[in-house]
Amino acid sequence: MADNTPLVGIIMGSKSDLPVMEACTAQLDEFGVPYELVIASAHRNPAKVHEWASTAADRGIKVIIAAAGKAAHLGGVVAAYTPLPIVGVPMKTSDLGGMDSLLSMVQMPSGVPVACVAINGAKNAAIYATQILGTNMPEYAAKMVEFKRVMAEG
Repeated sequence: MADNTPLVGIIMGSKSDLPVMEACTAQLDEFGVPYELVIASAHRNPAKVHEWASTAADRGIKVIIAAAGKAAHLGGVVAAYTPLPIVGVPMKTSDLGGMDSLLSMVQMPSGVPVACVAINGAKNAAIYATQILGTNMPEYAAKMVEFKRVMAEG
């Protein structure tokens, strides 16, 4: 690619989320979607989250994927600071198996939407982000058409 400006921003609340999120980065790599990745907790480092999220659009980011566990407010906090679409990935937790994360993400208040994939649904987050990019970037629309064709062929 001539232009490697990240189009997808990936933020996760903890370094422990990285093994699950490797499915996301691998899928984005397969589609040829440039991304940036940052680890910042909405609870432990809110200033870093604010700075990263509020400048994401200016850096060329078009979609943000936010992964977090337990009281998973990261996606909502990011959504409060940017006009960009947010895709939440609830992390499976030892306490409640990820239901805590899932419910935290899908219960964002009115006006602060966060789309949400399945618990540990990192690959689907990458696919959905690429579909969003494909709404106005024909190269990613073509990647999605091909991906779905191959998937249908089994």
